[in-house]
Amino acid sequence: MIIQIALGAGLLLASILIAGVSFWAMEVAILRFRPWLMRAPHAPKLLAVLLIAAIWILVQLTVGVWLWALTFFTLDIFVTLEEAVYFALVVFTTLGFGDILLPVEWRLLGGMASLNGLLNIGLVTAVLVETVRQIKLHQMEQVS
Repeated sequence: MIIQIALGAGLLLASILIAGVSFWAMEVAILRFRPWLMRAPHAPKLLAVLLIAAIWILVQLTVGVWLWALTFFTLDIFVTLEEAVYFALVVFTTLGFGDILLPVEWRLLGGMASLNGLLNIGLVTAVLVETVRQIKLHQMEQVS
């Protein structure tokens, strides 16, 4: 049990660190393009930022899923990489089909992966909303 908790905590921290670095890089990119974003026309640029941020977030979440999947596969919890990725994706998104289960000796990792996914999805939602809000706010200041 202690090994599962330690391993799960390490994976949670690694995933959150990846998300944090990703968000920081996105903020740096937005600040770099701020002069361009503030010039009219605003709507197409806001849409572009939204699309780029959504793709960026999708990549970041995919990295989190793969982190868990590769751990499951490396621990020989699943026979194939496809099973490991499938399980990690289903758990990370908190979908939880239940058609593939972890062995009893590793079942705590499933809950921790689910917690990681829930936390990451909440974080990326907040970042996406705040990014669009900040850009829209600064664009409106430029118009006034």
